[in-house]
Amino acid sequence: MLFSEVDVKLVFKEVSSNFLRKRIVEDGRRSDGRTPTEIRPINSQCGLLPRAHGSALFTRGETQLSHVKVSFNWQLGINSLAVVTLGDKQMAQRIDNLVDTEELKRFYLQYSFPPSCVGEVGRLGAPSRREVGHGMLAERAIEPVLPSEEDFPYTIRVESTITESNGSSSMASVCGGCLALLDAGVPIKSSVAGIAMGMVMDTKEFGGDGTPLILSDITGSEDASGDMDFKVAGDENGITAFQMDIKVEGITLAVMQKALIQARNGRKHVLGELHCLQSGMLYYVSRLPLVSTLFKNTFAFSVKGSSTSFQVKPDKLNIIIGTGGKKVKSIIEDTGVDSIDTEENGLIKITAKDLSSLEKSKAIIANLTMVPTVGDIYRNCEIKSIAPYGAFVEIAPGREGLCHISELSSTWLANAEDVVKVGDRIDVKLIEINQKGHLRLSRRALLPDEDLDTSGKQTNNSMKENIPPVDSPTTITVKKPLRKDKAGRTAEKFENPKKMIKVPLKVVTSAQESMNDRSQEKLSKSVSPVKDGMSTKTS
Repeated sequence: MLFSEVDVKLVFKEVSSNFLRKRIVEDGRRSDGRTPTEIRPINSQCGLLPRAHGSALFTRGETQLSHVKVSFNWQLGINSLAVVTLGDKQMAQRIDNLVDTEELKRFYLQYSFPPSCVGEVGRLGAPSRREVGHGMLAERAIEPVLPSEEDFPYTIRVESTITESNGSSSMASVCGGCLALLDAGVPIKSSVAGIAMGMVMDTKEFGGDGTPLILSDITGSEDASGDMDFKVAGDENGITAFQMDIKVEGITLAVMQKALIQARNGRKHVLGELHCLQSGMLYYVSRLPLVSTLFKNTFAFSVKGSSTSFQVKPDKLNIIIGTGGKKVKSIIEDTGVDSIDTEENGLIKITAKDLSSLEKSKAIIANLTMVPTVGDIYRNCEIKSIAPYGAFVEIAPGREGLCHISELSSTWLANAEDVVKVGDRIDVKLIEINQKGHLRLSRRALLPDEDLDTSGKQTNNSMKENIPPVDSPTTITVKKPLRKDKAGRTAEKFENPKKMIKVPLKVVTSAQESMNDRSQEKLSKSVSPVKDGMSTKTS
């Protein structure tokens, strides 16, 4: 009689399951020789990848191949290679939602379970449902111990790749991810670990007293043949995440309490075996990106324990961004920083590869957001550009003001380039700030007063206003000649004899000079040459 493949698999699973249960209940030993509460050997390594921000290899159980003998070891283990990458806000995970708002995750864990980790060959494609679920469980287990965004303004990405699997790979991802975060210098609140708990529910069938038997750190066969898969993650004092797969009915609160207590003891043992934690591998490395954060009106910067701060008003964001983002783009290009992110509440993040470019961008933003006062004097300021109406002077890095052509010199100028050129350095005084925040500067206010001579009296050629000379008008009175009527009487009553005329002073002066020339000519005609010291009049 022939049986189908499905029937053979079902029978084999039932026989192997009963054999494992009977051995655990009767002998108190599991398939790999451990007791119900015993945990497989643990090994951990940090800093495996030199160019990554943080990396760690977590191993629970023996390796699959021995060092010399090419033979399989019965006590298989589970390996998780965790890598941490730190970045700015642009590296955050964007989530599509039903609301028309942008949702970002600054921390996310990506779990990968390639076919090679279980000795199979398969196609690598998009993450499966199992990979997404295991990654979310590990992510929820680590997220509560992460620092706040104000204390650690980085986007954190953890990638866990399973290189060997015989047990709970999600709990191995929790342990490996915690080690990699410490290797990257992330100041987590506490270390977390995870462990998978199993159970044999009906022990009376195999010679026991009927009390459920809880197993710590179950393997793949114990997961498949057992009655429970209870994954618990957390620190020594509490639980951060858990997941429970129920395969039978009748699990009481007493059984759950026993499983949780046994899981806490197992987590303590795992945390004590992590050598990276014992060696205190919490440090900042030079390969990390530098991030400065400006939040709640305060600019806070931290790297290798140093910090600095200064006050900035959130309403100054428009000055930093500029029209169409031109200003912030120019700051990025000039300083060489990676990015400058701004938020509506006044939060500003600067990400850079080196400290010099970070400090340079900080100085530019500080000068842009400073509050100048009318009357302040700025020395040795560079002229950035010249327009027909004046020169634009940079009083601080990234902060410019207009020095009008009338304020460049104490004398009248036809062109601003007559006294200054692009690149020249001058001293200016702030004389006005308009409603838009534009600065009006003056060079003339700092020049020596040339209006007074050495005696203190005002000179005739002084120019208090920088305007071109204009002929001042002068009022003169012109008297019309009197006319007589037919009877010979003067017509003063009938005509207005006087008329007020305003003419330029230059015209009046030239007219007076011509009148004087004619009078002199007439006088010379009426006087004869002098003879013997006496003059005679000609009739």
